[in-house]
Amino acid sequence: MATVTRDVRTETWPLKSAFVIARGAKTEARVVVVTLSDGRVIGRGEAVPYARYGETVESVVALIESAGPFSSRSALVAGMPAGAARNALDCALWDLEAKQARTSVAELAGVGSLRPLETCFTLNLASPDEMAAAARSVPHLRLLKLKLGGTGDPDRMRAVRQARPEARLIADCNESWSPDMLVPFLAAASAARIELIEQPLPAGRDQALAGIAHPIPVCADESAHTCSDIGALAGRYEAVNIKLDKAGGLTEALAMAAVARGRQIKVMAGCMVATSLAMAPAFLLAQNADWVDLDGPLLLASDRPDGLVIENGLIAPPSPALWGWTIP
Repeated sequence: MATVTRDVRTETWPLKSAFVIARGAKTEARVVVVTLSDGRVIGRGEAVPYARYGETVESVVALIESAGPFSSRSALVAGMPAGAARNALDCALWDLEAKQARTSVAELAGVGSLRPLETCFTLNLASPDEMAAAARSVPHLRLLKLKLGGTGDPDRMRAVRQARPEARLIADCNESWSPDMLVPFLAAASAARIELIEQPLPAGRDQALAGIAHPIPVCADESAHTCSDIGALAGRYEAVNIKLDKAGGLTEALAMAAVARGRQIKVMAGCMVATSLAMAPAFLLAQNADWVDLDGPLLLASDRPDGLVIENGLIAPPSPALWGWTIP
């Protein structure tokens, strides 16, 4: 077997405008890119270190540089903790293996032919009027994701619904609600015809979800990272947002989706703010998801060459030059 060399680098991608959620705002995406080479072909993977999970760009780079070598993706999953570092390595291994085998990652994963998918488009946390204006500014996009922040959220949901009566809406609270908000705010979400409410309570303090009726489905994000977390969702959540950076790669993400479906838990394929190189592996996960939230490249001032083509909210399958396929 040829020796595989590893390169790791960091990149900074400016955003079109500030990305604002309940935890704060940012104006750039800092990503870590791993390149694996056997001297003939290369495999690439991109990950986003996330402070919410105790990660920094520096800590993720250090973990990647000190890891391995791993003989397989299963050995990687067994020998490295979930998170951004493992995600970058896992996705690079998938890409490398596909090119070595002169096939596609979709075939290796048993996903089959890839089809275009409709993604959410994120509306930043802002005042109700500002969020309504943002919703009206994208009339060609039919699936919108509202970033919520606690106090004032019923007004935000109502304003966006009035601005876009025909749109599909989901909402992401980013752990910003308190238990006493649950009943009235979920009722407001239902009245605004929100399809899904994501992570209303802080992870680890979401017991209150089990004691109330859910007029609409509630989705776990920060409360579920890997397969081992799925069992604890019963009675609290009807759906789970699977992100490769949380799961530690496509390998674990696909396993999570299978476990969730086995427990009748619906799946959202989510992402951090990153380039198309990070979205391409998640596109495979998204093929069988109930909701797709892979709009990261749309938030960037510019994407990398050969990036995903996203038109009117529809994402086309990745090109061979980006990820996951051998170039003829």
